[in-house]
Amino acid sequence: MNLEQLGWSDRYAHSLKPYCEQTFAVGRVAVEYRQTYLLYTEQGEQLAEVSGKLRHQTTDLQDFPAVGDWVVIQSRPTDHRATIHAILPRMSKFSRKVAGSKTEEQVIAANVDTVFLVSGLDGDLNLRRIERYLILAWESGANPVIVLNKADLCLQVAQQVAAVEAIAIGVPVIALSAAQQQGMDALQPYLQSGQTIALLGSSGVGKSTIANQLNGEPIQTVQAVRQGDDRGKHTTTHRQLILLPSGALMIDTPGMRELQVWSGTEGLPETFPEIETLAQQCHFRDCQHQQEPGCAVQQALVDGHLDQGRFLNYQKLQRELHYLTRKQDQRAALAEKERWKKIHKSLRNHPKYQE
Repeated sequence: MNLEQLGWSDRYAHSLKPYCEQTFAVGRVAVEYRQTYLLYTEQGEQLAEVSGKLRHQTTDLQDFPAVGDWVVIQSRPTDHRATIHAILPRMSKFSRKVAGSKTEEQVIAANVDTVFLVSGLDGDLNLRRIERYLILAWESGANPVIVLNKADLCLQVAQQVAAVEAIAIGVPVIALSAAQQQGMDALQPYLQSGQTIALLGSSGVGKSTIANQLNGEPIQTVQAVRQGDDRGKHTTTHRQLILLPSGALMIDTPGMRELQVWSGTEGLPETFPEIETLAQQCHFRDCQHQQEPGCAVQQALVDGHLDQGRFLNYQKLQRELHYLTRKQDQRAALAEKERWKKIHKSLRNHPKYQE
């Protein structure tokens, strides 16, 4: 397969100048295993590991290759593997905060053109969760498309689509049934050759069924959701980049039960544009939208022009982002302090500064 089939564009070419030697090549991360990566290259599939130098230079999880990344590699004839020497700049990345209390970024997928945010219409539809996904999608630099799967199990498809369209302003919303092969044609405009899409959503929403239909044959083993709570079992166990018959590339991901935002500078205003517009009309520039006089947001709530649940979720996400920003600043300050401690220690041990 050639690089164009893998989604290569001239946007990446300028980053290759330091690696113009013939011994270097490029590949794209297809699967991320523990300490090992499966790459797509012009020579076919190839296993690779990060070089010692790159591993030493990385300080965070997000500095390591992720599925969808373009990497600079050097083949090792001795064991038919490759060494990853660098990651080319990401044109987009879908990130979240790692699960748990640790303040660290986890890159779910890189260099994605379109994100399919998949939700189920079988009782799993959650508007607040979709808003959270939208923040991460807008922040990633990719274009979001909301896919409402399992339309065959819903008696009020039109009403559900309208409810999602009301919170996903300007975002395409597609209702379909992957299991029944109904409505799948609506996805075709996003599946052009060389384009990369990512399937994201909770467990049990049917991402693997959609992936199988787009691929034309089974990629993942599909399991039924649990009875009673419409929750699915983790069918996809790892992220992987798949070349589709249409020529597009698809990143299928495991279901994410815990989705914590990592950044929202652009994502929050894009997801809640009407609240941001109302806030600019408030009498006080630092209005907290509580009981201040002349608050346009509170007036919209009273008039019924703004949904109470949507506004409460906006406030919750805003508080979450503010807290995360403070934690990130503290972590950056500690990292900088540790860096200078190492520099001073190195200088003290240098022969030139020893008596």
